[in-house]
Amino acid sequence: MVVINYITQINFGFGSLSVLPRECERVGIKWPMLITDRGVRSAGLVDTVLRDLPTRQSVPVYDETPGNPNEASVRAALAIYREGECDGLIAVGGGSPIDLAKAVAVLAAHDGPLKNYAAVEGGATRITAATAPVVAIPTTAGTGSEVGRGSLIIMDDGRKLGILSPHIVPKSAICDPELTLGLPPALTAATGMDAVAHCIETFLSPLFNPPADGIALDGLRRAWAHIERATSTPEDREARLNMMSASTQGALAFQKGLGSVHSLSHSLGGINPKLHHGTLNAILLPAVIAFNAQAETVVSEGKLQRLAGAMGLSSGEEVGPAIETMTRRLGLPTRLSEMGVGAELIPDIVKGALADHSHKTNPREASAEDYADMLRRVM
Repeated sequence: MVVINYITQINFGFGSLSVLPRECERVGIKWPMLITDRGVRSAGLVDTVLRDLPTRQSVPVYDETPGNPNEASVRAALAIYREGECDGLIAVGGGSPIDLAKAVAVLAAHDGPLKNYAAVEGGATRITAATAPVVAIPTTAGTGSEVGRGSLIIMDDGRKLGILSPHIVPKSAICDPELTLGLPPALTAATGMDAVAHCIETFLSPLFNPPADGIALDGLRRAWAHIERATSTPEDREARLNMMSASTQGALAFQKGLGSVHSLSHSLGGINPKLHHGTLNAILLPAVIAFNAQAETVVSEGKLQRLAGAMGLSSGEEVGPAIETMTRRLGLPTRLSEMGVGAELIPDIVKGALADHSHKTNPREASAEDYADMLRRVM
């Protein structure tokens, strides 16, 4: 049996930020806390978001979210939340502030260290409906965390673990492409390739979820057609809208599960939190696709050919090489060594990948040596 669950109310389109006061009221937030990062705040987006809130002068703000949020930052934000006697969270930014807000929402209503609620620790069943409500406002088009059931946090022991539960899905997502118009080209490219990775990996997952497959293919079509325009012409509103849609669609679909790209990138992010998740996914995709090409469900369902169709390619064999070419055209690295990752880290990366929750939903079971081979291909 599979569970197919779409539960977030999504407010999508230019100008949709205006519904924030109404959405806070709808989900029961009277005294919100806002979680973001320094980049978003310095860009003036915090003031833009709070502009129409009647309580804007009293909203506490945590803007110290790291690029890869960690357990220490969760504790720091939680202390502000409790001191302000808040009853919900507004997350503004990319996947990191949104993931951090989800983790704070869990600990606001549950006792114990955060690792107790990690999926690999059996924590999913410990998370209840008492979790504080979150309104998520993405300012990048990549992670889709605004509609996702997961929060990726680096624990005190160095593991990057997923907190997974339907109870941490934001109660409201406000996806206003206007907020992405100022996103720098490099970040547009890296987060955009993250959306591409989500659409591809969830489509290749062997689990049965036809709605997710359809959403993923359409999201990939939109991302592939618009990522270069969004990167080279930041003010292109059509490109920005389609990239934000692709990002949200990728995350709506990945309730079906991801795969080895993410098990490897999660492991790498735990080893070196400075590595950008979307860039890692872009680098890893071709090697993982090549490994998965002979998976039973991939072959029997013609999945690579269907991906090729969404990307405007002639055959499934072109998918991996086309991704590498696109990554290079966007100005992103195509080798891990370009990001400072050396072969000496392979054993540690593999160890983390084998323990990651995404490892279990790859269409082809990967051994330690399989993972090492994939890493060597893109080293």
